[in-house]
Amino acid sequence: MHVKGDERTVSDEQQAQMLKLVTRSFYKELVNYGVTNAQVLSVAAHLLDNVMQNDAGTCGSHASHNQVFRIGDVVDKWGVSRHLSVHEVSVRPVEASVCARVAEWLRPAAVRESFYPHFPQDETNLCRHLCDSGREYFAIEYQGELAGIVGAESIDPGPAKMEMRKLVGDAEMRGKGIGKRATFLFLYYAFMIRNFNKVYVYSMDTNIRNLHLNARFGFELEGVFREEAVVGGERRDVVRMGLCKQTWLKLFA
Repeated sequence: MHVKGDERTVSDEQQAQMLKLVTRSFYKELVNYGVTNAQVLSVAAHLLDNVMQNDAGTCGSHASHNQVFRIGDVVDKWGVSRHLSVHEVSVRPVEASVCARVAEWLRPAAVRESFYPHFPQDETNLCRHLCDSGREYFAIEYQGELAGIVGAESIDPGPAKMEMRKLVGDAEMRGKGIGKRATFLFLYYAFMIRNFNKVYVYSMDTNIRNLHLNARFGFELEGVFREEAVVGGERRDVVRMGLCKQTWLKLFA
């Protein structure tokens, strides 16, 4: 028999696994920055201090993005010009003319290796990849200027699921919330236009910012693939998070 208590247990276990993963990744990052074990203990003490000093206003900053976005905010011109926009950010199907720019954005190893699997390195194969009929990629524009790409891989109409990938490549465009708005538009496309049931993403274990961003859209941890990828000669874990349409609708309708 399936009861609410079972759902709570599963949710608690997922949350515990996520916290364990983030903590381990955070520890690795501290070590990479040259922090000693003694200093790590000091960091833990500071974290505890922040918990003790926390107030309701601070807690609210970790709420869902539904405080910022609503489905009704989307300007849907897909049926007329294949164009969606929200809060000065828009997406439209990618064209071959943007491939050279995307290839330039992916050239730094740190950017290229943040994706799993990696995008093709040379411009010709990258263009074939982005424009392939089995994938759906969109150019992200901010105030009319190209800022990045977002799109779908592994599109499976049977169970109605797809993988999402996103890159805000222009350095001057980062930190403006463009990635959040592009993510929201892609989810709108997947759930409202394509009527798919599920979107999932892969993320490197240390990409805590992405994990947090995805969680605020309703994504939940589905699994950790141990030592799945090789980055800079080191084996890394890969995280998969998933979001179902009904969860998204409850948050943003």
